Amino acid sequence: MTQVTQALESIGDTVILAVRTFRHVGTIPRQFHRLIEQAYLIGYTTLPIVVILSFFIGSVLALQTGYSLKAFGAQNFIGAVVGLSMARELGPVMVSILLAGRVGSAVTAELASMQVYQEVDALRTMNIPPERILVLPRLMAILFMMPFLTIVGNVVGWLGGAVVANFVPIVGTNWDAYFQSLRSTLTVRDVADGLIKAEIFGFFVILVACQIGLNTRGGPREIGHSVTRSVVVSLILILVLDYFVTRALL
Repeated sequence: MTQVTQALESIGDTVILAVRTFRHVGTIPRQFHRLIEQAYLIGYTTLPIVVILSFFIGSVLALQTGYSLKAFGAQNFIGAVVGLSMARELGPVMVSILLAGRVGSAVTAELASMQVYQEVDALRTMNIPPERILVLPRLMAILFMMPFLTIVGNVVGWLGGAVVANFVPIVGTNWDAYFQSLRSTLTVRDVADGLIKAEIFGFFVILVACQIGLNTRGGPREIGHSVTRSVVVSLILILVLDYFVTRALL
């Protein structure tokens, strides 16, 4: 019962944080430098990991699909399978998981450190809402950068699948058949649905990271606990939201 109460309190704190944060949306033009800084930290520094992971996800997906479809003589559908899987599901989900592990943990650690060492209290003493300068730029940055990261992940994943399809004999197809299958099956709506998912996942990952970081209490040891909790909660939230968002978009 205590865990249920704590979970409900955390949900309530997260909703309150979101409401308080978006009261300051009008200050974004004056915080443009913070927005650019957070976009760099969230987007540019995460891009190499997204590229590497997406390439090998597309490669493994093409390898497994080609091996399975070869028994039915349907290797020409590999491009369609890889294209749809990356655009609608694997692209947004894997980018969001990377975001939770790399960016979400860093945000939680930074805000938890500020909370433990009373820097957040100092901001409130100076009548500066922490939601305005600590949370809002991060949420705006993730909304701008998440579609970019997801599109890059999708394209690199498609290319990874194409490389495997063309150069691995067990798959047994070529560039032309792969990309023809991909183009004939993939639609703008498939890509758009994946981007909607990515926006929702990314927003909640950063919001949860900020909420847990700002609610950290105790000493330096609690910072590590908050980081672990942030990553675990974010991963669970991504998978839960994935089902409901997918159901709503079908």
